[in-house]
Amino acid sequence: MTAILLELAQVLLVAFLAPLFAGLLRALRTILQNRRPAGCWQSYRDLYRLFHKESLQAEGTSWLFRFAPYGIFGAFCLAAGIIPILATGLPLAPAADVIALVGLFALARVFQVLAAMDTGTPFATLGAHREMLIAGLAEPALLATLFTASLLSRSTSLSVIVAHLEQLHFALHPSMVFAAAAFFMVLLAENARIPVDNPATHLELTMIHEAMLLEYSGRHLALMEWGAQIKLVLYVAIGIALFLPWGIVPTAEIAVLPLTVPILLLKFAAAALILALVETLLAKLRLFRSPEFMATAFLLGVVGLLSFFMLGA
Repeated sequence: MTAILLELAQVLLVAFLAPLFAGLLRALRTILQNRRPAGCWQSYRDLYRLFHKESLQAEGTSWLFRFAPYGIFGAFCLAAGIIPILATGLPLAPAADVIALVGLFALARVFQVLAAMDTGTPFATLGAHREMLIAGLAEPALLATLFTASLLSRSTSLSVIVAHLEQLHFALHPSMVFAAAAFFMVLLAENARIPVDNPATHLELTMIHEAMLLEYSGRHLALMEWGAQIKLVLYVAIGIALFLPWGIVPTAEIAVLPLTVPILLLKFAAAALILALVETLLAKLRLFRSPEFMATAFLLGVVGLLSFFMLGA
């Protein structure tokens, strides 16, 4: 019963921290650009405003358009229960592995792309095509990264991977170095961050993710935005679990959890600072250069796998 409550608390914590993380990232980016930030709590105010607005539906759309926001939000909440963020050995851990996790991300993407194409508008369809172009190389790169960690721990379960990597005590594996570089590039691409996409613009000729949300409003748009924020937090949590797992405790050691939560929050704050620096120092790539960016991430993931087979580490 305690493990079930802990897993529920983890999902609720991710859902609550996602807007805060997005607001912190936006504030840090604004400060680095020598502008005045709106505050870390602006994302909560935006979601509150959207939830209290009327939801309009474009003419000619089907039930898929209305169901997609709930399906996307539910998929990301289910993924939050699979990833070991607070502790390992949670009840859902044996039921899913890294392949199922990537499948949940893919399921959310399919809902979003089909809902965008369901509207029949040119910009939404254009954004859906661009999203699938990026995903075609991002998902193999993500799988290569996760398989590298799986080979080291001889398991595809995230809880087993984290428990194994936590026992290495800062051991440096060449394969994980390449995997970390590939994963960081995938994180930027999958979450529509610079240099692949700019979440702060609505320029129709360049936007990818935002183009698929143009026809949404009210609570549907709020769920889509909230889901995107949860997705970003989940990717950061996966990066922490794979490359900085120290502080994630087993379920049996739940008594020390209050001591590890501040460490987890510091890791997320450091990740927000790194992302803000990257988005400030880099410029957005041309759209046709994005496949090259993702091909580089996939190549690094494959090099990580080859490094393990050749060096055994």
